[in-house]
Amino acid sequence: MASLLICECGVRPLPTLYPKPRTGITRSSTYLSPPTCRSLSDPGLSVRRGRRAWGLKVSAPLRVNPVEESGEDKDKGGVGDDGPFDPAAPPPFKLADVRAAIPKHCWVKDPVRSMSYVARDVAIVLGLAAAAASLNNWLVWPLYWAAQGTMFWALFVLGHDCGHGSFSNDPKLNSVVGHLLHSSILVPYHGWRISHRTHHQNHGHVENDESWHPLSEKIYRSLDVVTKFMRFTLPFPMLAYPFYLWSRSPGKKGSHYHPGSDLFVPSEKTDIITSTACWTAMVALLTGLSFVMGPWLMLKLYFIPYWIFVMWLDSVTYLHHHGHQDKLPWYRGKEWSYLRGGLTTLDRDYGWINNIHHDIGTHVIHHLFPQIPHYHLIEATEAAKPVLGQYYHEPEPSAPLPFHLLGVLVRSLKQDHYVSNTGDVVYYQKDPQFFSGPKK
Repeated sequence: MASLLICECGVRPLPTLYPKPRTGITRSSTYLSPPTCRSLSDPGLSVRRGRRAWGLKVSAPLRVNPVEESGEDKDKGGVGDDGPFDPAAPPPFKLADVRAAIPKHCWVKDPVRSMSYVARDVAIVLGLAAAAASLNNWLVWPLYWAAQGTMFWALFVLGHDCGHGSFSNDPKLNSVVGHLLHSSILVPYHGWRISHRTHHQNHGHVENDESWHPLSEKIYRSLDVVTKFMRFTLPFPMLAYPFYLWSRSPGKKGSHYHPGSDLFVPSEKTDIITSTACWTAMVALLTGLSFVMGPWLMLKLYFIPYWIFVMWLDSVTYLHHHGHQDKLPWYRGKEWSYLRGGLTTLDRDYGWINNIHHDIGTHVIHHLFPQIPHYHLIEATEAAKPVLGQYYHEPEPSAPLPFHLLGVLVRSLKQDHYVSNTGDVVYYQKDPQFFSGPKK
């Protein structure tokens, strides 16, 4: 049942070191019109002989051989002579063109600066916990839960940077910091890192994407009423992440904790065992603290903020791939490429939260070039905009707190239910009976 509740957060063969997709791909070349009107290779990677290849597994994608690099897209564009912009049209630029527009210093990783963010966030987390425990006032606890849950999310984002290798050029430092940060918030670091790598390698691909990918109509129709309700009705989708870690999304098998999962290849077994052991140690620590401090205090200090963090994670990752006012495409088969899939991602403005969660809302350039440190993403995005043109979707400006995104989230959950079983370019469709119930 849990596997049916989950959905986070081309068909070119993956590099041999990556687990290949376990799902079949429809090779149809059919182009499906939307149901509604449509108004790397990273040089820093290294393989070290004679010892464990730490550096081989930290950034995503490891290698990309997208369709657009053949040059066939150069004569095509998203704007026709007598029609509106089509976001599904192959872009008139290459991935290399976008990369060349980004200043060289944006690629530089500063471990001292990265560690300063870790120190800042950990200090805030500990300070908030100490203040809340000392005051122990019901006027304070709700404010603490919101603030601490947001800070747990900020810790996750820094661990996320470690997983991409954008935290530093030292793979061991990335692994140690990533484990400490993610284990503290009950995330299995390597298990998540590898599945997230798969997400970046296959972003925008209906079957091969790993995070909040669409359901095919066949899978959607197979879900029972309760599962559909919990998947598309708030707040349930925003509480999905822990269950996703255990059993992934509908149509996929495996667990982030099990070294034999379909997510991983045999050479990654030791990594998964290590991360699962760290996760287990954190569970044991929390259990011990619950006995020492009392379960009620631990609920208030840790577990409620943990679920606020989960809601942040699920909401943000969902909105980076859903909810644009115009329908954006998803791809299969020969129509998918790394560049075209990445251009379907969305930047979001979170107001005051942008700095707190390390500009994770600046997401398009991050998806195309995940090795760029978060503190350079805004500058890199501004530099790339002239190349991206209309393929970049400007985010809606936010008030100090991003309450406007709640409406975007609700609207998307009401209308983005499934995509066609066939076709290489598809769009989300709405099940008109979902909220009204089946016709008699």
